[in-house]
Amino acid sequence: MLDRSLPLAITMEGALGLPFGKMGYGVLRYSPNPIACLIDSTHAGEDHRPLSGIERPCPVVASVREAADLGARVLVLGIAPPGGLIPAEWLPGIDEAVRLGLCVVNGLHDRLAPRYPSLSPGQWIWDIRVEPEGLGVAKAEAAGLANRRVLMIGTDMAVGKMTAGLEMHRAALARGIRAEFVATGQIGITIMGRGVPLDAVRVDYAAGAIEREVMAVRDAELVIVEGQGALIHPGSSANLPLLRGACPTHLVLCHRAGATGLMRLPHIKIPPLRDYLRLYEELSEACGTFPRARACAVALNTAGLSHQAALEAAQAIEDETGLPCVDPLRHGAEPLVDAVLA
Repeated sequence: MLDRSLPLAITMEGALGLPFGKMGYGVLRYSPNPIACLIDSTHAGEDHRPLSGIERPCPVVASVREAADLGARVLVLGIAPPGGLIPAEWLPGIDEAVRLGLCVVNGLHDRLAPRYPSLSPGQWIWDIRVEPEGLGVAKAEAAGLANRRVLMIGTDMAVGKMTAGLEMHRAALARGIRAEFVATGQIGITIMGRGVPLDAVRVDYAAGAIEREVMAVRDAELVIVEGQGALIHPGSSANLPLLRGACPTHLVLCHRAGATGLMRLPHIKIPPLRDYLRLYEELSEACGTFPRARACAVALNTAGLSHQAALEAAQAIEDETGLPCVDPLRHGAEPLVDAVLA
């Protein structure tokens, strides 16, 4: 568990304002830790808010040394480069952070801990994408729970499943609902301080890893499980482990406004949303073997649209699916929570 009192420095070198900075944006928006600064020499001294779209104030500095001088105790690698590996040009900056006594949060596939075998007392390297110990195969234990379990599903990668789930979690807690968020990716784990890095778990144990996380919070009234990937994406293998491990009672679909095909594979078309939701529901119950999950709402990513265009896009989805549809960042997540509780 990450100590929530430790100030973070998020390294975003050359990525501030670009999509590759999604790790940094997620931590900046949602982490309960103090944010000492962002590090990006190409925007040092600027206001990050027009670039990040996030209102949380913090300075932008040019170096790890300046971050340490501002009181940062932890360096977070905030960029997700293609392939998820640590570029060689990052290593000198990470080395300097360790020499200055900073801890490091690394959400990429390369492990950093072996590079730094000798650390100061209290200093640590957190390589998030490491398979947890003691995993086993799933047993559908969550199917017997009496609470509500929501799985965030998507029509593509990177459509806002984590963001929508975290906004629902916030909205539920604000109502006094005993809610828990089960993080399944490196950004969510960094924000929550716990979770399972699903893409680092061997496929035989993936459903068991999700089941263990869900059963650990079984006393919650509402459990929101961060989704990964999409059933129609040929590079996604996470959906069946999520369905079997969580045994969800509800599904919230996350979709990018106007998308007709996959972002990086546009020749693969997104089917009608009603049909897509029915496919997820039918897969969840497997011909009646498990309780059927109910699709109850759509979280729409309207980034780049005007206010009026976002409202019209959400209304079009409501007309198509018969389900409530909002952009949780623009319109609030309360309607999504209402749909689950209905």
